[in-house]
Amino acid sequence: MRHEVRFSGFGGQGIILSAVILGRAAAIHDGKYAVQTQVYGPEARGGASMSAVIIDDDPILYPEVTSPDIYVIMSQEGFLKYGAGAPESAVMLLDAELVQDRPKCQYYAVAATYEAKNTLKKVIVANIVMLGALVAATGVVSEAAIEKAVLDSVPKGTEDLNMRALRLGFDLGRKEREG
Repeated sequence: MRHEVRFSGFGGQGIILSAVILGRAAAIHDGKYAVQTQVYGPEARGGASMSAVIIDDDPILYPEVTSPDIYVIMSQEGFLKYGAGAPESAVMLLDAELVQDRPKCQYYAVAATYEAKNTLKKVIVANIVMLGALVAATGVVSEAAIEKAVLDSVPKGTEDLNMRALRLGFDLGRKEREG
């Protein structure tokens, strides 16, 4: 099954790292094909940044996301620039605290930044909370694969914090999905 996932937020939220971790989970730990792309430049310095992942059971012949079916939006500017035109058939996870608009497609408002700041006391892991919610809400990769990919990707000494963030995201994603 093919998924095209577009991540957006502002520079410093770990938008690119999130896509790298998701691609790693799919390709290395779930045995799928994956390709990840990102936008560099002034977008990475506080404006809307974007990164994308294609995950497929078959080899990927064209590396650019052309028809995202899953969106992860972590800022209002990111929503306006990369998410506002999401088709009704898409699924969107958006940061409930930082994105005011709501799409026409199915969406899950995840309190990733709020929970990272208030429950974990580290806003820097909001992207990992959102990754957990993404996996629990959509099943785009397995929970075991995303756990291994997070552990492969985060700085030494932060593994416990990042695993707590991921599991908090799993809980938030399940709650949103179940409604």
